[in-house]
Amino acid sequence: MTVLCVRFRRASGEGELDLPELLGLLEEFTPVVEGLPPDGALADLRGAERYFGRDAVELAALIRVRALARYGVDCVVGAGPGPMLARMALREARPGAVCAVPEAAGAVAEFLAGLPVVALPGVGAATARTLCEYGLDTLGRVAVAPPSTLQRLIGAKAARELRERAGGVDRGRVVPNAVSRSVGAERSFALDELDPGRHRRALLADAEELGSRLRGMERVCRSLTLTVRYADRSTTVRGRTLAEPTAHSADLTRAAYGMYEALGLQRARVRGIALRAEGLTPAGEAAHQLTFDPVDEKARRIEEVADLARAKFGPRAVMPGSLAA
Repeated sequence: MTVLCVRFRRASGEGELDLPELLGLLEEFTPVVEGLPPDGALADLRGAERYFGRDAVELAALIRVRALARYGVDCVVGAGPGPMLARMALREARPGAVCAVPEAAGAVAEFLAGLPVVALPGVGAATARTLCEYGLDTLGRVAVAPPSTLQRLIGAKAARELRERAGGVDRGRVVPNAVSRSVGAERSFALDELDPGRHRRALLADAEELGSRLRGMERVCRSLTLTVRYADRSTTVRGRTLAEPTAHSADLTRAAYGMYEALGLQRARVRGIALRAEGLTPAGEAAHQLTFDPVDEKARRIEEVADLARAKFGPRAVMPGSLAA
């Protein structure tokens, strides 16, 4: 293994992370570190393994101990031969342990074979739905599917890339200091949560956080991805392209609620809900469809004032009433 995908979180479960500080911890081992805001990073350890005389799993354990000792931050770590495989290993990782994709011949294909096709980075809900309709619901089945079949379903270029990645070919690389094209927010529950009302409040909090961060960065997003994590560690991922690029919290909230309702969850034991804004572009380059609705204009003006208040008095200075408690 040469690449680690690390997700940081407070050991106490409270408080914000200082991601630049944590990236500095990783840079003590390798200069090839790519931040994945708000709480993650990729680290290429090819040189570090030779320098320290330890493999990636041993270095990951050392990184976790230092993060706990210095900052009170725990790590969940996935390791693999490349960035894509490290990200996928992270999905399977347990807190306090490293999930590693072996480099032995055939081991990568064996690791991927039983995973759902939606687990592959870059495969959206629409593509996954099309593949599943034809019985290609796992990466193992996609990897052995005839190229001509995949081409008819999703197009020649996409089919070639999908088949390669499903077979374990990882052509990605870690890009130091790369500007992130997405931002995320996540809310975890201390216990299994069955109440849909609390699920919706978590979604609202995620959308409010994303909107505030995007406006602070002067960015808008083109799509949202919803991830629901259950008590048995399984996840459901859904994506939605927005009607127009936006950083407006109300629009993000409506899209998030729509994806959640479409899941049709009934007494699901939920442990965490995450939203990720993707396809970021500068706000100055985005177009907004004007309306004659005074309610929309008033909401946007209130949002501007709320952002100023939060910048001066802290993130909890202004918030929706349902989150105040």
